[in-house]
Amino acid sequence: MKQQDKLALSLGPILFFWQKQQIVDFYQQMAEESFATIYMGETVCSRRQELKVADWLDLAQDVAANGCEVVLSSQVLLESESDLRRLRKLVEQEDFRVEANDLAAVRLLHAKRIPFVAGQALNIYNEQTLALMQSLGACRWVASIELAADRLAQMIAAVPDMVCEVFGWGKLPLAYSSRCFTARHYNLKKDSCEFKCLEHADGLPLYTREKKAFLTINGIQTMSAGCHSLLARYQQLLAMGVGYFRISPQEQCMAEVIRLHQQVLAEAMDAETALSELSICAGGALVNGYWYGQAGINQCEEVMHAGA
Repeated sequence: MKQQDKLALSLGPILFFWQKQQIVDFYQQMAEESFATIYMGETVCSRRQELKVADWLDLAQDVAANGCEVVLSSQVLLESESDLRRLRKLVEQEDFRVEANDLAAVRLLHAKRIPFVAGQALNIYNEQTLALMQSLGACRWVASIELAADRLAQMIAAVPDMVCEVFGWGKLPLAYSSRCFTARHYNLKKDSCEFKCLEHADGLPLYTREKKAFLTINGIQTMSAGCHSLLARYQQLLAMGVGYFRISPQEQCMAEVIRLHQQVLAEAMDAETALSELSICAGGALVNGYWYGQAGINQCEEVMHAGA
């Protein structure tokens, strides 16, 4: 695959539970930004139905009208027939590509011979799985967040004609469960959660007994406490053959986060200066340990200097 001159910027799906109008307003703003691709859809919890599939499709049409590629992201854990019905609607629409975050989505898309994006939740950790996904119809893949730089480089080299996207900014989506941790926090059952996630627009922080930020609770999803950042590695990503750099949405400081990434990728600002400002936008630690083959919570090299 021919190396690009610069990384394309993508916007991942909203991982948190926001009110309908907040979501609509957010994407109206994002449509004005210079994203190559915007991902839309509910990926975390089937109870988060502020927008129905028809609403997502209408909103996607509005965003796409500004000239941006829109990809519809599927739910990660499917637990009911209603979940499958929503998935089938995504697969059956013909206007937008789908990001498959579950093997059920892969199966349906493959059966219809529809090219798709292999989402990060598919956990592609080796060349064999990557090649399999390509044979099933994947035209792009989002690298697993735990992959170290050297391992990712080997996988890209092994399947060079598959476009690679990396999770470059945001709280890391670490794991999913059939249990709802936010409901449990409030001593509620999952099916009667009172939609408590709406009260935590960027997730619910979890601390150790020593009061150190450790994780973020987001309904059935467990996330990192710190914001993962690979911005300082953008030249390395380009050299490896990565095509897309994904920013994950957050409620606060989103415009500033986008501006800083755009300026660094356009080489109008150095990464160290941008990281110093991004550490403020993150509201906590910047982390990048996985990229170096270490624990994801670690802060290595340039991130440590920016946070000093």
